Formats: sequence, C-alpha cells, structure tokens
Amino acid sequence: MTTDAPVPLDPSEEAFVRAFGRAILTVPRVFDADLLREQGMSLSEYSALMQLSEAPNRRLRMTELAARCALSLSGMSRIVSRLEGTGAVERVRACDDGRGWTAVLTDAGLARLETAWPTHLASVRRHLLAHVTPEDLPAFAAAAERFAGGDAAARAATDPCATPGDACAGPTAETGPCDGPPAVQVCLEAESDC
Repeated sequence: MTTDAPVPLDPSEEAFVRAFGRAILTVPRVFDADLLREQGMSLSEYSALMQLSEAPNRRLRMTELAARCALSLSGMSRIVSRLEGTGAVERVRACDDGRGWTAVLTDAGLARLETAWPTHLASVRRHLLAHVTPEDLPAFAAAAERFAGGDAAARAATDPCATPGDACAGPTAETGPCDGPPAVQVCLEAESDC
C-alpha cells in the first residue's frame, strides 16, 4: 500500500488559508459589535429576525430557524426567548403536529429589523464590501457558497431575490419580495390560523 506524503501549502495557499481564517472570525465579530453598539441587538438576534422576515408567513419551526442561523437549538431557544421579551417574536405550537414550536416574527419585530437594517448594511459595506472589488464579487460569492456547502442555483430557482445584482431599496411592510434588500425580504402572505 502506497501513501502519498502530504504536500505542504505553497506560500500563496498558506497566505490565503491564514487570511481566510482571520476573516471568518473577525468579520462576524465586527458586525456584532456594530449592531450591539448602535442598536442594542446582537448579530444572532438580527439574523433570527432576518430569517423570520424572509420565511413564509414570517414563521419558522425552531429547528429550521436554528439551522438557518447555524446555531444549536438550545442557542436559538435562548435568542428567541430574548426576542420574545422585547415583543419581536412569539413562540407558538407548530400547526402541523402540535409537538414542536414555531417562532413567529411580530409586527414589532419587523419594525425592529427595519430600524436595525441600516446599521447592519453600513457595517457590511464598511467591513466587507469595501475590501472586495465589484469585479471580484461573483468569484468570491461562488467560492463562499462552496465553502458553506450551499447551492445558489437551487436557492435562485425558488427565491427571486437570491440572484446577485438585485437592487433593493429597503424593507417595508408595504412592499413585496425584492423591494427590500435580500437580507431583509418580507413575506407578506397572510398569517395562517392554526
């Protein structure tokens, strides 16, 4: 049995791996710091509100919300509890089986997200987009999708706002999909009665 000896990284590969490692730790921290300082909201709370705003009827099962935010169920439960305390989210029994819980974005939560969105947008532009040229964005986005194991084509087929280049003005309760930024799309379907 022949095993190949590991091949060391070349200098450009090593530089990339180290810079990428720093970026994946640093960028979320600075987004979080900006939101905490200016809005009194953590990045995890913002992400939960954002995911709920994009979901049908502004509701997601807790397990799905945790998965979309890349958090454990217990971690998401703590975040939703904090958001419930502010009136931004309600937790209700799941309609389909009555055993699980569903997080529902309230009108107050949507308003809170709309208020925080400009801070997050400015943070994204300052800490991330200012360091990437427009020409580099498509390749960088494709690589980031591969790193995350995502499939942009599958999302684009089901989400008209998932394609790069959508120009969105900002979130409001009066506008429909693609009238807000991709990060804060609002589902305006009527909430179902359980």
